[in-house]
Amino acid sequence: MRFPRFRLLVLLAALSLLGACSFRPTTTLYRLDGGDPATPERNGMAVLLGPVTLADYLQKDAVLVQRHEDGSLSTARDARWAGDLKADIDQLLLRQLAWRLDSHRLVPEPGAPGFKPDVQVQLNITRLDSGPKQPAVLEAQWRLLDRQGRLRESRLIRLEEPHQNSSADQVRAQSLVLQRLAEQLAAAIRPLAKQQASAPAPEPRKSPRAAAPKVEKKPPQAPDIPIASPTRDVEVFRF
Repeated sequence: MRFPRFRLLVLLAALSLLGACSFRPTTTLYRLDGGDPATPERNGMAVLLGPVTLADYLQKDAVLVQRHEDGSLSTARDARWAGDLKADIDQLLLRQLAWRLDSHRLVPEPGAPGFKPDVQVQLNITRLDSGPKQPAVLEAQWRLLDRQGRLRESRLIRLEEPHQNSSADQVRAQSLVLQRLAEQLAAAIRPLAKQQASAPAPEPRKSPRAAAPKVEKKPPQAPDIPIASPTRDVEVFRF
């Protein structure tokens, strides 16, 4: 009787394990939606995109972060990013900017050998999240540097997009705020193309050996000749 009872216990344990697995929620993987940007048709401005940095909480385990009404953060149980979130953001911004600037000459940081950008875009994303009852929010700061490495513009930005609470719609809303960021970035970059075209050429470097200053020659002066003055009347006495 002990052997059948043992088999029954093993069968019940296996059934309970299968039941637990069947009720385990499946995890859905998501990627950002880059829209449908057109392919650029010309070689326009040369733009270096980067460095692009993300807040620390966006770089952990590819989880989809959920923000709650009290400001606390948690991870979604049934949703994750399908890959590296930063790589997805870089590609979304690169394609969006190339389309809006109509230029093939966009390169991610650190660039390529011999590539000399007209503009460098430095971007720091400090917030990108949403929640079941919270809209998708993007907070970032960008800095635009010209060809000489001079700072031309620095701006803080905050964008919001509502959604329908589901994880899929939260990802859609986060994708939209990133696309709007690219739109505003392109509008800020365009005026720098004119500034680069009209920028004065650098002054030629002076030779390290300075030329001797010229000394002006004075015309020769006539020699000073004493002027004869009339003599006084002198009385002469004879003896």
